[in-house]
Amino acid sequence: MARHGENIRKRKDGRWEGRYPVYNANKKKQVYCSVYGKTYEEVREKLLIHKNTLKINISQTGVQSTGSQNDVLFTYVAREWLIAVKEKRKLSTYVKYSLIFHNHIEKEFSDIMLSEITNILVSEKISEHISDNTIKSIYCILNQVIKYASQQNFITIPCLNKPVFHTQKNDVKALAKMEQKKLVATLYREMNLFKMAVLLCLFTGLRIGELCALKWIDIDFESKILTINRTVQRLYAEGYATKTVLMETTPKSVYSCREIPLSATVIELLCSFKSSHEYIFGGDSPLEPRKLQYHFKKILQDAKLPDTNFHILRHTFATNCIEGGTDVKSLSEMLGHSNVQITLNRYVHPSMDTKRQCIDKLSIFYGQIYG
Repeated sequence: MARHGENIRKRKDGRWEGRYPVYNANKKKQVYCSVYGKTYEEVREKLLIHKNTLKINISQTGVQSTGSQNDVLFTYVAREWLIAVKEKRKLSTYVKYSLIFHNHIEKEFSDIMLSEITNILVSEKISEHISDNTIKSIYCILNQVIKYASQQNFITIPCLNKPVFHTQKNDVKALAKMEQKKLVATLYREMNLFKMAVLLCLFTGLRIGELCALKWIDIDFESKILTINRTVQRLYAEGYATKTVLMETTPKSVYSCREIPLSATVIELLCSFKSSHEYIFGGDSPLEPRKLQYHFKKILQDAKLPDTNFHILRHTFATNCIEGGTDVKSLSEMLGHSNVQITLNRYVHPSMDTKRQCIDKLSIFYGQIYG
């Protein structure tokens, strides 16, 4: 039941909802917008902020109290959008968006009204000294805020045109066959848990966070199946003594929750390390990804291989699968990708030997035709 005169009610899902009227210029009528919260006090505070902001905007733009538009400060809508992201999206997604907003958007757009957001304005506001990836993230956030504003009946404006970058990507390549032989030989020599983790990645293509979060219960030794349903990563967090905290979360996407078959060789090796601890590589807690990265680099040094990132093992797994005849759909599912195009475009790196085999097959084919 709504609180008398405040338009606040408790929903069936347990959340509180507050509604306030605004004028929608496109529909040419008054509509209601909603704010949500876990408590009555939280919703009441949000309603007061909304109403005060609308009053400020009316005084700034000269719009009469009856209103002819719902223009508001961009940063106000952005903060509301961030709250919605925190409630509905993964924590890692919220942290990424929040950092980009506070570091590159909030100050630059502090006095900009939502209706003033244009491609020209944004290009003037964005610093020239930030990376292309950060610029892409800024445009992504700006467009999401614009869409959110329309959904909440503030104001509807066109989304921004994303900039096109022509810089060449530094793609991660797979390890060459000779490099793989050196690495595997080093892994089998005086095998330990860190070497086992690297070897398991070569056999499964797991992301480093998924690998560090593995528990013994994730392995069905009888069916030889590995189940992936969690990951660990370092995130910026409030209320902690350190800037970042190692957190266990759900995998990257719904497609990342998957099952991967294991070979008899891997099962046998894992059995030799089986213990009463909860986590396979971390003991009583998840393994710190940075620690695994450190040991991986030590292993590379022992194998006399050039320094590289742990993620190259995932690319190597994908390339080996394709060269071994695995169909792309099966590989895509084992990697936890949403579609096969991601697998083909980012993770498959045909070697020169594979390309040469294709050319040699053509030569044989044409040779048979023309004698």
